Amino acid sequence: MMKKLIALFALSAALLGAAHAADIVVVGHPSAAALTKDQVADVYTGKSQSASPVDQPESAAIRAEFYKKATGKDPAQIKALWSRLTFSGKGQPPKEVADSAAVKKAVAADPKAIGYIEKTAVDASVKVLVGID
Repeated sequence: MMKKLIALFALSAALLGAAHAADIVVVGHPSAAALTKDQVADVYTGKSQSASPVDQPESAAIRAEFYKKATGKDPAQIKALWSRLTFSGKGQPPKEVADSAAVKKAVAADPKAIGYIEKTAVDASVKVLVGID
């Protein structure tokens, strides 16, 4: 019985880990030009205003994974960075929307907007600008 429980726990952990490590892509309006990972990092850290970034909720697992892969920073570091930029008048944090569907809707409606979603959520309403790995 104990061996079955351990095996079940190990399988559950493996499946959760696989589901958590989703392929993330940055998407934009269908007319948008491709971006580099560095350009995306600059937009999401306020170093560049070349695009309007759209964020997923703080509670979303994809948000932490995106920031770690795209900028090398964790969510607390990003929050502190945007607090400083906002306080100094040098920028406003990315617009936060509810989920990947809302990201697609926002970027499809605004040629300057970019956002990140799971690769599996891509459809014809948006264009993949760069993969984040």
